[in-house]
Amino acid sequence: MFSKGTLFIAQQCPRYVKFSSASKPKTAILMLNMGGPQHIDQVHDYLHRIMTDRDVIQFPFAQNVIGEWIAKRRTPEVQKKYQDIGGGSPILKWTRLQGDLLCKKLDKEHPETAPHKPYVGFRYASPFTEEALEELKKDGVERAIVFSQYPQYSCATTGSSLNVVYKYFRDNGFPDGLKLSIIDRWSVNPLLAQCFAHLIRKELALLPDDVRKEAIILFSAHSLPLKAVNRGDSYPSEVGCTVQLVMWDLQYCNPYQLVFQSKVGPLPWLGPFTDESVKSYAKQGKKAILVVPIAFVNEHIETLHELDIELIEDAKKAGIEIIRRVPAPNDHPLFIEALVDLVKHHLRSKLPVSPKLINRCPHCDSPRCIESKQWFAQNCKL
Repeated sequence: MFSKGTLFIAQQCPRYVKFSSASKPKTAILMLNMGGPQHIDQVHDYLHRIMTDRDVIQFPFAQNVIGEWIAKRRTPEVQKKYQDIGGGSPILKWTRLQGDLLCKKLDKEHPETAPHKPYVGFRYASPFTEEALEELKKDGVERAIVFSQYPQYSCATTGSSLNVVYKYFRDNGFPDGLKLSIIDRWSVNPLLAQCFAHLIRKELALLPDDVRKEAIILFSAHSLPLKAVNRGDSYPSEVGCTVQLVMWDLQYCNPYQLVFQSKVGPLPWLGPFTDESVKSYAKQGKKAILVVPIAFVNEHIETLHELDIELIEDAKKAGIEIIRRVPAPNDHPLFIEALVDLVKHHLRSKLPVSPKLINRCPHCDSPRCIESKQWFAQNCKL
């Protein structure tokens, strides 16, 4: 049984309204995310960028050689997955829509920094972060808010994207008079939790009466190498915070569990894993599962294929009678309110960069991490 977060979303994603060029933007909202290939022929380069990024995965030697080998080996398999969901990722359409809705509301609710303009900066696919930074620099904005679209911070996601921002300004110069600030994490935003809770309630209501209260709410987040966790990455605790806030809003109505997906390679990763957990619950006699993509704010390959196709097939084979997937927040009104709330609070906080971001992990040994954090500490201002 499929929920509304299925292939239909990829095919029917709403159109977005482009920013009007009639008025010069005053404030840029740079929305950072991983991105995804728009076409099948972009898959290899997308994988190559991921596998050679040492902020994401660290091979003991020959990073570029091993990364290229893995990317080449995995390309046909991943191309097939994108073909299954319509030929490309919908993440760009969703991010543009979210940015347009965010800035439209900000213009009304925070006119002192208007006009606001959204810029999409992806890490591994076009439009790249460097392209977005070039655009906002040409637009001559007075203020740029770097807004991570990963609610829960990780060095592999937000950290990697921020390193690109640092490198760009280091190599191209920092514009005189530009006010740069960062929203780096927002795992405990109440409106984000309310949005997920609302989506969960809707899906629970569709379950048969006899299994509704016993259905397990399975919160699934992207996994992380244990090496990164042991280094001090805050991601697991931040995802856990979001889960607890959502369940608090739901008044702990159902049994629940946080699990992790998308493990790559033979090294140990953070678990328990989503697919293995579903199979284990089937062995325990569980009949109904509701899957929640708790670390994803819009639909992409990891929701539309890994959860909607692969996981559902595995669950059916294992004996799970009912499995539904809660949609990602996408353009849900509460989610857009969360984005607006975060930016408004950020502008009024007078805190251009959080102390947590500037502080390094206890066992961090990355020279680029040291450099970027020092640079942001010196150059961010509201």
